[in-house]
Amino acid sequence: MATGSAGLIALIAGIIALGVISQVLGDRFQLPSIIFLLSVGLVLGPLSGLVLSHRIITASTFGGALPIIVGLAVAIIVFEGAFHLRVEDLRRTSTTMVRLTTLGAVISLVGTAVVVHYAIPAPWDVSFLIGALLVATGPTVISPILDVVPVRDSVATTLETEGIVNDVTAAILAVVVFEVVFQASEGVGAILVVFALKLGVGLLVGAVVAGLLWAFLRYVHLTPGNAPRNARLLVLAGALVAYGVANVVTSEAGIAAAAAAGIIVGNLDIPYESEITDFKGDITLIVLSFVFIALAALLDFEALPLGLGGLAVVLVVIVVLRPLLVFLSAVGGRFTREEKVFMSAVGPRGIIPASVATLFAVELQSMGLDAAAQTLVGTVFLVIFATVVIEGGLARYFAEYLDVIPMRALIVGSGKVGRDLAARLEARGENVVIIESDESIAETARNDGYAVRIGDATDSDVLRTAGAENASTVVATTGDDDVNLLVAQLAATTFDTEQVISRVNQPGNEDAFAELDVETISSTNATSWAIDNRIERPALWNWMTELGRSGDVQEFEVTAEDVAGKTISELGSAIPDGCLIALVGRDGENKVPDGDFELQHGDRITLVGQNQAVKDALSRFHPAD
Repeated sequence: MATGSAGLIALIAGIIALGVISQVLGDRFQLPSIIFLLSVGLVLGPLSGLVLSHRIITASTFGGALPIIVGLAVAIIVFEGAFHLRVEDLRRTSTTMVRLTTLGAVISLVGTAVVVHYAIPAPWDVSFLIGALLVATGPTVISPILDVVPVRDSVATTLETEGIVNDVTAAILAVVVFEVVFQASEGVGAILVVFALKLGVGLLVGAVVAGLLWAFLRYVHLTPGNAPRNARLLVLAGALVAYGVANVVTSEAGIAAAAAAGIIVGNLDIPYESEITDFKGDITLIVLSFVFIALAALLDFEALPLGLGGLAVVLVVIVVLRPLLVFLSAVGGRFTREEKVFMSAVGPRGIIPASVATLFAVELQSMGLDAAAQTLVGTVFLVIFATVVIEGGLARYFAEYLDVIPMRALIVGSGKVGRDLAARLEARGENVVIIESDESIAETARNDGYAVRIGDATDSDVLRTAGAENASTVVATTGDDDVNLLVAQLAATTFDTEQVISRVNQPGNEDAFAELDVETISSTNATSWAIDNRIERPALWNWMTELGRSGDVQEFEVTAEDVAGKTISELGSAIPDGCLIALVGRDGENKVPDGDFELQHGDRITLVGQNQAVKDALSRFHPAD
C-alpha cells in the first residue's frame, strides 16, 4: 500500500469514489446503499488483511484525525436529516412519535442491555452502554429505505422523525453512561442531570445558530450572481458551527445542536431552499460514504460475537424489542395493522452507533479495558450488519407482502369536498396529500389529521413538491373552474398523471375539460343524482355514503394468472363470504355476470361487500406485482 501524504490522498479519493459507486448500485438495485458501503469497508479492512500481508485500512491510516472527521460528518448527516422534517408532518404523528422516542427508547435500552448481559455475556456497564447506542435507528439508514419503499407519508414521517430524535438521544445518552459508569461513577441521578445539561446546551446553541442563519439569508445582501452558492455555504457552515460550539461548551452536545439547527432552519422561510436542499444532499452522501466505509474497515472479525449469544442478541432486537415498542407506541394511532408490522420490520442501526462505539473503544483500550472495548464494538457492529442486511435489504419485500405501498392521490382544495374525499381514500389505505392555498383552511384539514401542503397548485413546483411525479391520481376539487382546469392541464401534460379528475362548478365549462381528456364531475349533476338516489334507492344511497366504515366498493383489472378462462361459479370458493362481483367491464361494456360468465385478463371487476371481504378478494384477483 502506498504510504505518506500522496498515498493517503489516493486512498481517501478511492474511498469516496467507491462510496459514490455504492450509492449508484443502491439506486440501481433498489437497495439501501449502506449494504454496499459496509461491504466495501469490509473488503478494504478485515478481508484485505486475510488476502494480503496487511490491511489496506488500519487504525493508524488516518492518524488521530478520524475521530474529528467522523464528528464533523455526523454533524452534517444529522443536520441534513433534520432539515427535511416539517412541523406540519410531525403534528400528524406526534403521539406515536413521542412514544417511540420516549417509551420506545426505554424499551430498546433496557431490553438490549438485558439480553447482551445474559447472552454474550457482558458486564452490566458495557451492556447498558451497548443498549444506549442501539437506541438509534437514524436517518442515514431509514431515508435510503424510504427512497425505495414509498409508504404513506404518515409512516415515513414517523420513521424518519424517530431516527433523527433517537440519533440525538442515543449519542448523548451513550456519552453520559460512559462518563458516569467508566469515569465518574456518580450513580443514576448523575446520568439524568448530565443528560439534561447536554441536551439543553445542544438545543440552545442550535436555536441560536438557526436564528443567525435565518437573519443572514433573509436580510444580508448576498452578491446577486453568487447568492445561491453563498446561501448553500452559509448553511453548511452553520451546521458545523452549531456542532463545534456546542461541543466546546459541553462534550457531545454537538449532535443535539446540529439536529435542532436543522429542524428550525428547515421550517423557516428561507431563500434558495431548493438549491440548499440539493447541495446538502450531495455533501451528505459523500461524507456518509466515507465514514461508513472507514469505520467498517477498522472492524476485526474476532470482535464479532458470532456464536449463539450474538444470534440471541440479534433475534431479540429484531423480533422481540422492535415489534414490542412499535405496537405499544402506535396504540390509538392512524396506522393499519400492516403498517405497524412494517414499522416493526424497519429499525436498522446506522452511523451513530458505529461511530460512537468506535470512539469509545479507543478510550476503553487506553484505560486498559481491551475486553470491554472488543465486546462493545463487536456487538454493536453485529447488530448493525444484521439489521441493515435483513431489515434494510428486505424492506421492499416486506412492504410488498404487507401491501403498504399505497397509491398516491393528490387532492387540490381542502374544503368540505376535498376533506370528505380524502377521508374516503384514506379509509381504503391510499396515500393522500391535500394541496391548499389558504393557510386557515389548510390548518383545519391538518388538524383533522391529513397531510397538507400549503401553496398554489397551479404552480408546477408546488405540485411537484407534493408528489405529483409519483401520483396515480390528481383530483381538483376547488370552487374555481379556472383553477381546476389549470391544475388538470398541468397534471395531464407536465406530470403525465394516469388519472385526472376535476370538479366542474359551472356545467357550461365541461367542454373545456373534455378537450384535455379530463374526467369531470359536475356539481349540479352530482347533486341531482344524489337526490334521485336518496329518493328512489335509499338502501344503495346509505351504503354509498358509509363506504369505508363497514362496506366498500372496488373496481380493478383482473391480473391473476389462474383466473382467466374460469367462470364465476368455478371461482366461487375464491370469492370470500360477504362479497360479490356486481359488474364486469369488457370492451367498453358493463355486464352483471351470472355463474356461467367466463372471466378474461383485462376484465374490470366491480366488487361490493364488507371491508375485509373486498380486500381479500382484491388480493386474490389483482395480486401485487
